[in-house]
Amino acid sequence: MNLFTWIFLALLAGGTLLEYWLLRRQARAVDRHRDQVPEAFAQSISLEQHQKAADYTLAKIRVERATILFNALLLLGWTLGGGLDWLYDQWQKTGWPVIWQGTGLLISILGISTLLELPISIWRTFGIEERFGFNRSSIRQFVSDQLLQLGLMLVISIPLVASILWLMGKAGRLWWLEAWLVWMLFTLSITWAYPRLIAPLFNKFTPLDDPSLRNQLEALLQRCGFHSRGIFVMDGSRRSAHGNAYFSGFGKNKRIVFFDTLLEGLSADEIEAVLAHELGHFKRRHILKGMLTMAAISLLGLALLGWLRQQPWFFGGLGVSVQDDAMALALFLLVIPVFTVFFTPLFSALSRKHEFEADDYAASQASAKALISGLVKIYRDNASTLTPDPLYSAFHHSHPPAPVRVAHLSSRIR
Repeated sequence: MNLFTWIFLALLAGGTLLEYWLLRRQARAVDRHRDQVPEAFAQSISLEQHQKAADYTLAKIRVERATILFNALLLLGWTLGGGLDWLYDQWQKTGWPVIWQGTGLLISILGISTLLELPISIWRTFGIEERFGFNRSSIRQFVSDQLLQLGLMLVISIPLVASILWLMGKAGRLWWLEAWLVWMLFTLSITWAYPRLIAPLFNKFTPLDDPSLRNQLEALLQRCGFHSRGIFVMDGSRRSAHGNAYFSGFGKNKRIVFFDTLLEGLSADEIEAVLAHELGHFKRRHILKGMLTMAAISLLGLALLGWLRQQPWFFGGLGVSVQDDAMALALFLLVIPVFTVFFTPLFSALSRKHEFEADDYAASQASAKALISGLVKIYRDNASTLTPDPLYSAFHHSHPPAPVRVAHLSSRIR
């Protein structure tokens, strides 16, 4: 153990206690307002629906507490507990080339962690989501999804990890710059391929077949100067009653997607307003800004890894006895969240700023009133809490709290 060990432990403990404190605040705020619907929503959401949302939020908080503790203990097991050293020794015994030993180490860490987290995922789906009427996935569907995700993880991760490890060993002192270029190419490729090649493996996408609604939405797209490969409906109801909408891809491969569960609950004007909000993200260049931010952060991260890779205290301080490329990459990926968790509010604030901007754009291209009524229905149908703790929300929520967002949109009604 060295000074870095104590810094790591202090930040891990501090981050864990902070998350527990924030969850406690959130639970108290939700429970305190459980028996009264906020005035702004009293005409649209019943007390029973409001209480369901509160109970749903409290149930998720209990699982989140267990998840936070589990993740902290798992990280300690991988590092100071000797898990990485043991796993490294197992791959050494294979006698494979070094690059494939390292790739096996990284992929098996991911696989084992996913397997250990599976009970929590099962409880979320068949415990909480089932109890509150949201789960529509069968056990067979759940197992199929897990196996498909595992297969995709192997197909995508193995060549990526092997490429980065090869660069670490062969590309010289500036290997991290070339690795960053590989990472960016990989990210852009996945973003491009997701709508056509990856998403259809999990869900069925069909063109929107309501002529009146399609004409209304296409008129909006034309007003906004947005060109896509089409408007599609996703069979989200196969797995969940939750509703959503998004667009994915870039360039000429952009695709607009509505969950079938969302279309069932909203009027045509509300759907148009929701789409206008999503288009606002595009028109305000939020997608591009997000990709550039991610690119800058990943470049800084790889440069930091390039330096840490040469520091014996980094390896020794985290409880491993081997100093090589695969171990450096594994340690960095495992412990970096411990050091970045305190920056979460900055990214959440930026995301909420983008949401306000997208709402403003939607109000200029469609009906602000329709967007409000659509959002209220989404809050109601998804059992979203209307009374989050302000500090918890500032730390964790990528969207503004419901009362704040509705008030902001109300000021934009013309």
